[in-house]
Amino acid sequence: MRTSEDGALSRRGMLKGAAVTAGTAAVGLGATRPALAADAPVGAAPRATSRMGGTSITVSVVDGALRWSATRNGRTVIDTSALGLRLADGTVLGSDVTLLRDDYRTTRTTWSPVYGRNATVTDQYQEQRWTLQDTASGIRFGVQIRAYKAGVALRYILLEKGTTTITDELTTFVFPDETTVYSARDEDVYVPVAPDAIPSTGTSSTDQGPLTDLPLTAALSNGYIACVCESSRLNFPRLMLSSVPGQPGALSAFLMEHTARGSGPVETAATVTTPFATPWRAVVIGSTHAELVDNAELVLNLAPPTALTDTSWIKPGKVFRCELSTAAGLAGVDFAVARGVEYIEYDAGWYGPEFTTTDATTPIAAIDMPSVISYATSKGIGVFLYVNRIALTDADSLFGLYKSWGVAGIKLGFINEGTQSMTNQITGWARTAAEYELLIDMHDDVRPFGYERTYPNYISLEGVRGNEQFPTATHNVTLPFARNIGGPIDYTICYGQSRNKTTNAHQMAMAAVYYQPLNFLFWYDKPSKYANPAGWPGLPWFNAVPTTWDESRTLTGSIGEYVAVARRGGSTWYLGAMTNETARTLPIPLSFLGSGTYTATVYADGTPGSSPFRTPVVVGTRTVTSETTLDVTMAPAGGQAIILKQN
Repeated sequence: MRTSEDGALSRRGMLKGAAVTAGTAAVGLGATRPALAADAPVGAAPRATSRMGGTSITVSVVDGALRWSATRNGRTVIDTSALGLRLADGTVLGSDVTLLRDDYRTTRTTWSPVYGRNATVTDQYQEQRWTLQDTASGIRFGVQIRAYKAGVALRYILLEKGTTTITDELTTFVFPDETTVYSARDEDVYVPVAPDAIPSTGTSSTDQGPLTDLPLTAALSNGYIACVCESSRLNFPRLMLSSVPGQPGALSAFLMEHTARGSGPVETAATVTTPFATPWRAVVIGSTHAELVDNAELVLNLAPPTALTDTSWIKPGKVFRCELSTAAGLAGVDFAVARGVEYIEYDAGWYGPEFTTTDATTPIAAIDMPSVISYATSKGIGVFLYVNRIALTDADSLFGLYKSWGVAGIKLGFINEGTQSMTNQITGWARTAAEYELLIDMHDDVRPFGYERTYPNYISLEGVRGNEQFPTATHNVTLPFARNIGGPIDYTICYGQSRNKTTNAHQMAMAAVYYQPLNFLFWYDKPSKYANPAGWPGLPWFNAVPTTWDESRTLTGSIGEYVAVARRGGSTWYLGAMTNETARTLPIPLSFLGSGTYTATVYADGTPGSSPFRTPVVVGTRTVTSETTLDVTMAPAGGQAIILKQN
């Protein structure tokens, strides 16, 4: 703190001290216990470490500059890396600082999500929060770090009261030597590369450079695996990561200036009202690839709790897309009832050509919307409507209209995400939809940031190369360890599609492997295709499988190779296993089962056909217990789906 010439605390210093206290409360940090000395010995450079369950994160001052690192069981996950923010006036917070105060706390709570991977989530962490002063400007700011058993997280706190304009975030992530990262931008395939070899992408209207979207997964040479995500992104640009010239193992933060789709205003800076907390930069960590998947709830734990007092109307479920006619809608409702599907959807074109029609209030002549919605409601089926962004000029009015129609949810398409203003627009749409008790499914290159905890009607989002692109089996078994770590995924499962590059059992398994609380099934198909259920042995699996869970366990896996996940709904378990283009057999112990016997209904690959799609699904049953080990055999690009029902 600055003092007057006689050593007493100056009036400016006292006022700033008060602002620090007020600022801490304003961003919801809560009370902590002060630890003014931090971890470092007397006379040494300041250093503090948070630890939880073998995971640790350290923040330090090295030659006046802020640095951080992270370990798991003593092994390096993030080597010494930079911290800092660049402001519009050229000030770099973090390049030359003095530590004023160190606070710490250890917290353990549990909470129950409206829907999720598990019925109960444990939120346990140790936190250190530094209050710092920039030497040149005298600005006070904070760095907050947390260690969870599942990973680590950090963010910056701007404490001065007023407004601040941020032009760059200087956080870096330095991985151990020989790390491989799985890079993907927009809806591209994942490319395994060294951190310094991320492909240069972008156009003249988008951000350009060696940039990758989040979540970004890194397979470390020490056997561990980590996934960089963000959480609690509010009033701030989206984070990408970039290769760093001359630093082979490093990735640096990049705050998007353009929208991902390249339309809308360019924003080279973000102005925020302070006190303000930046989004969390989270590193989810797994000692095994399977553990990484089970640690994904770290992203939710970092997000604000739900803002809704009544969530009884929020219902996860399966969705069937109908063709654009009244008859197709009515038939879709009947199909949904017969197949255990909770929603039907009218997609692009229901109000006219989506790229030229800006009025989404009037259905085309072929659709009698009141009749379809009335019939659906009478059968207990909800209706989703697709809306292109260009028709969303007045969300309050449009969402109110849809509510009056009896619509259950909205699928928003061609969303421009990336800039601060687009973050605000997306979160604003979710809040407005909640006012009218409407679910939101956000499409195109949008990325997760834990907002489904705060507004659980924000139930799903795309941001993935899904089945609209008919990707490879290798891509499909990368997703559980990459994109799906960040949050819900709208993949669109295609069962029985001749364009699939996988077996039908592989597609079936996705319903258990992927976390997708709003699950679009039978994509590209119509009810008449399945008029003879005997020809489609996988249908009973889709009838039964839920989309939200009481318990989830990833049993085994290796990114890009194979995965097996078991999820429990009530007393029944649903097990999905998928492989890449290599046939394999996975021994799966069923030790997660309760006592007694279970009937295992196994949907497996038959004799491989001339292409993966032509590999039949064969169904069998057997009695199993928690002592049983199943040999899960999969064809190339294949899978298995298993229902384990207690007897």
